[in-house]
Amino acid sequence: MQGGGKTAAGRYPLLDTIRGATLAVMVVYHALWDAVNLGGWELAWYDGWQGFVWQQSICWSFILLSGFCLHLSRRPLRHAAKVFAAGLLVMAVTALATPADAVRWGILTFLGGAAAVTAAARPLLERVPPLPGAAVCAVLFALTRKIDEGLILGAAVMPEWLYRNDFTAFFGFPPHSFSSTDYFSLLPWIFLFWVGWFLFPVWKDKAVLRRGAVRPLMFLGRHSLFLYLIHQPVLYGLLCAAAYLKP
Repeated sequence: MQGGGKTAAGRYPLLDTIRGATLAVMVVYHALWDAVNLGGWELAWYDGWQGFVWQQSICWSFILLSGFCLHLSRRPLRHAAKVFAAGLLVMAVTALATPADAVRWGILTFLGGAAAVTAAARPLLERVPPLPGAAVCAVLFALTRKIDEGLILGAAVMPEWLYRNDFTAFFGFPPHSFSSTDYFSLLPWIFLFWVGWFLFPVWKDKAVLRRGAVRPLMFLGRHSLFLYLIHQPVLYGLLCAAAYLKP
């Protein structure tokens, strides 16, 4: 959920198109989430592995693309602060509007935090050869995938004292009482973010990124943060209107 894509204003059309397509797929996914969890629809596959794979593919795409595009940001810390603030807004609104289904440390706070950490650590990260860096980060992501449950490679090796409160949850150490409808902590997800970051200099043919423009999707991609913030209220309003008009 950030800039990238080179035409006017130095954007790459293919990146905006991919981001827009991912956003469109996410809106459909969330529309079904509202229908199932708020509208009472029964979709067994949505709560099964098919829905999980669908949800994860959307999240992975956004995270990899955000890491990749961070190289294109002229003011990465400013961008990080804006995205993180948007994530805090989502947390506050959902805590007030739907306390039982509140978002706590969701995708936006993660992307903002990951961008800030990456910008601060950039002098060190740039010393690492890109392709080995991407490979190591992919392995680290796999190893720590369940760190929020105290597991590394399926073994309970993390000390319990790390899992203390909502603050530690942001870093990947949530307490047993923690719950969120959209949870992405720094660990393990920053490793996936860095896979995308390391892949940018590996991409030899930047000319490819100037092709593949699909204008409606590019529009979505260029305004992804704003559209992300408003899509759920719009979907919820449509759901309520449909329920009201139902005979």
